[in-house]
Amino acid sequence: RAVKTVITAAGNLKRSDPDMDEDVLLLRALQDVNLPKFLAHDIPLFNGIISDLFLGKCRPAIDLGALISVIKLKTQHMGLQPVPYFLTKCIQLYETIVVRHGLMVVGATGGGKSANINVLAEALGELKNRGESGFAYEKVVKYQLNPKSITMGQLYGEFDANTHEWQDGILSTLYRVAASCTKTDRKWIIFDGPVDAIWIENMNTVLDDNKKLCLNSGEMLQMSYQMTMMFEVEDLSVASPATVSRTGMVYMEPSTLGLQPLVTSWLETFPKLLQPHAISFLKLFDVYLYSSVAFMRSYLVELVPTIDNNLCQSLMSILNCFLSPYFAAEPATPDTAFKQDIEPIFVFALVWSVGATTNDQGRSRFDAYLRLQMLSNNMNPAVPLKGLVYDYA
Repeated sequence: RAVKTVITAAGNLKRSDPDMDEDVLLLRALQDVNLPKFLAHDIPLFNGIISDLFLGKCRPAIDLGALISVIKLKTQHMGLQPVPYFLTKCIQLYETIVVRHGLMVVGATGGGKSANINVLAEALGELKNRGESGFAYEKVVKYQLNPKSITMGQLYGEFDANTHEWQDGILSTLYRVAASCTKTDRKWIIFDGPVDAIWIENMNTVLDDNKKLCLNSGEMLQMSYQMTMMFEVEDLSVASPATVSRTGMVYMEPSTLGLQPLVTSWLETFPKLLQPHAISFLKLFDVYLYSSVAFMRSYLVELVPTIDNNLCQSLMSILNCFLSPYFAAEPATPDTAFKQDIEPIFVFALVWSVGATTNDQGRSRFDAYLRLQMLSNNMNPAVPLKGLVYDYA
């Protein structure tokens, strides 16, 4: 299946550019199919193998035309940041859709999986409206469900225990609607939830070349050309090799995305009344947030496991509680008195976000670390020496 996917990708490239050198064409096909699924530290190893196999050959510059510019535009419209990593993942998702009718977007919460899917869907629809030509440049209709929130019968359908009549499940209903639609719109059926061997194995006939959903009623629903099956999952720990080999992969790492795009997006929603103080908050993020998260990961034990993006979002949510009154009817002049409250508010939010998930011993360590940070940055007013910072926050 992996070889077939590479051949399909190479065939698409050959049709789009018949004069391209075939070695370069195969090089690009191998990279397009495999790079999206690798971890960041695996990519240099893969590139090293490729460079040994294709000596002296370089990947040509790719002209995706209006796709990149529209993705950037839609990213900004959705209040997100068009950082290079995110744009690369959007392009990888698009290229995976081109060669696979089933794919998985894998990564921890906060890695940008949903944002990637939504931005690409909006971008493809915008390209259709502009009259641009390209594969899958159509309006996207998304059918989204959480397969783990319902029973197998509710998902695929079942016979009624009393009447013995067949009743379609959520998936079979959505699948039937999408397959029978004659419009050129792209139909994405998105499984937003953990993959479980209990239900995913029944999808094998959909994900392989048969492209058929087989129901217990004996009915087989043929997948249409415009349909794509997407699985938005955190990991594939319980997925079988049979399922994984049938799907394309796009892996998104929260650590590679980083915290800076989250902070920048949050500052863009800042109340107009407090805009003069936005730079002060940005400095506090630079001084406290990144070093605090690094300290917590290195020296503290968490009672509840978290990821860095989650801690950053928690910090900003607490800050929003203090900023919410300033989103109301705003006077003409900025509130200059708010300046003296900025540092205490930020430290309070930091303590109960980054420092909130550790144990008692970790709280003592975080207290010592934070006091040292506040002292070195001349924070005023200082926290009293007695007790922990948690006692005053």
